Amino acid sequence: MARFSIKRYLPRSLYGRAALILLVPVITIQLVVSFAFIQRLYEDVTEQMTDNLSVGIRYLLSEFRTGGPDAMQDAADALQMELTYPGGPVGFERRFFDLSGRVIERQLTESFPALTGVDLVDDRKRVLLGIETGEGLVEISFPRRRVTATNPHQLLVWMVLTGGLMTFVAYQFLRNQLRPIRRLARAAEAFGKGQSETYHPSGAVEVRSAGNAFLNMRSRIERQIEQRTLMLSGVSHDLRTPLTRLKLGLSMQPDTEDTRALIADVDEMEALIAAFLDFARSDAIEDLEPSDPVAVVRAVVDKAQRAGRNVVLKDLPHEPATLTLRPLAIARAVDNLVGNAVRYGTKAAVSVDLLTTALRIRVEDDGPGIPAENRDEALKPFARLDAARNQNAGSGVGLGLAIAADITRSHGGTLRLGESEALGGLSAEIVLPR
Repeated sequence: MARFSIKRYLPRSLYGRAALILLVPVITIQLVVSFAFIQRLYEDVTEQMTDNLSVGIRYLLSEFRTGGPDAMQDAADALQMELTYPGGPVGFERRFFDLSGRVIERQLTESFPALTGVDLVDDRKRVLLGIETGEGLVEISFPRRRVTATNPHQLLVWMVLTGGLMTFVAYQFLRNQLRPIRRLARAAEAFGKGQSETYHPSGAVEVRSAGNAFLNMRSRIERQIEQRTLMLSGVSHDLRTPLTRLKLGLSMQPDTEDTRALIADVDEMEALIAAFLDFARSDAIEDLEPSDPVAVVRAVVDKAQRAGRNVVLKDLPHEPATLTLRPLAIARAVDNLVGNAVRYGTKAAVSVDLLTTALRIRVEDDGPGIPAENRDEALKPFARLDAARNQNAGSGVGLGLAIAADITRSHGGTLRLGESEALGGLSAEIVLPR
C-alpha cells in the first residue's frame, strides 16, 4: 500500500519553499481573523442592533393597538421610521452575498411571528418590513445602517492590503537573504563543470561560513588536481628518457625472438605512459567555446577509420547543433570510447542524438560487454574487469572510461554504460546538457 507523502506536493526550489513558509502563516492569520471578524461584526453586532430596533417596532405595534393608526404614526415619527397603513404585500428579498441580511431576517422573524416579509434590496439602502396587525398590513421602513455596521468591509480591506504589503516587504528581505545562497550554488555548479567562477562570500553569518568553507574546499581540490597533474606528467616525462635509451639499445641488438619480446614490452610501457599523460591532461583547463559536437565526433570517427579500425558513424541529427564545450576534451573522451570498443570487439558504431534538453553521443560494440553490477567499478581509474572483458584483446591500464567520465562530468554531463541493442556488446553514452 502506497504511503502518502506531502513532500511530492512541496515546491522543489529554495525560493518556492521560502515563499511557502512566508505565505502559509500570513494566509492562516488572515483566515482566522476574517472568520472572527465575520462572526463578531456580521452576526453578533447585527443581532444586538436588530434586537434594539425590535423594541421600537414593538412600541409602534402597541401604540396601534391602543391609539390606532394616528398614535402609531406619531410614534413612528418620533422613532424616525416611515410608516404606511394600510400597506401592500412585502416579501423576503435579500442578495445572496448579504451576510448581515441573513441575520436580520432571522432575528426579526423570531421577534415578530406576524412578520410577512423583509425587503433588503431597496436602492435607498433602507429596510422594509411587512407586519400583519389583525386589522390590516403595516409597512415599516427605516435606514439599513440602524441594524448593521457602516462600511463593515473596511476592516477586511485594510487587513488584506496590510497583509499584502507586509508579505511584499518580507519577500524582499527574504530575497536578499537567498541571493547569496544562489550565488554559492552557481559557483559550486560551475566548479563541478571544471570552471572557476569568481565568488565572494556574503549574506548571513551561516551563509558566509558555508561560502568560506566552499572556497577552502575548492582551493584544496585545485591544488590536489594540480599536484596530481604535475606528478603524473613529471613521472611520465622522466620515464620516457630511459625507455628511449632502452629501446635504442635493444634495436642495436641482434634480431632475435627475445629482443623482439623486449622491444614489445618497451612499446607497451610507452603506451602506458601515454595513457597516464592522457589521464593527467583530462583535468587540464581548456577554454569553453561554442562548437559543433557532430563535427567533433565525425573527426574522431574519420581518424579511427584512417587507422584501419572498423568504426561507422550513423544516426546523426538533421538540424545543426552548437554547444558550449571543450572540443579537444570531448574528442579525447569519444576517442577513448571508440578505442575501447574496437579493442574488446570487432566493430563499433557511433551515433549522435539531439534531444530536447541534452545531446547524446553513443558508442556501441559487439564485444562481451560489462555486467550491470560491474559498470560503476569500470568507471573508476585503473579498473580492469578482466573477468568481463577479453584479456587478450589488447593492453590497457583501465583509464579509458575514467578519462571519458571525468571529461563528461567537467561539462556537467554523465557517462552511462549499458547493453547495446544493435550489436549486443557494450553501449557507452556521453550525455551533455544543452
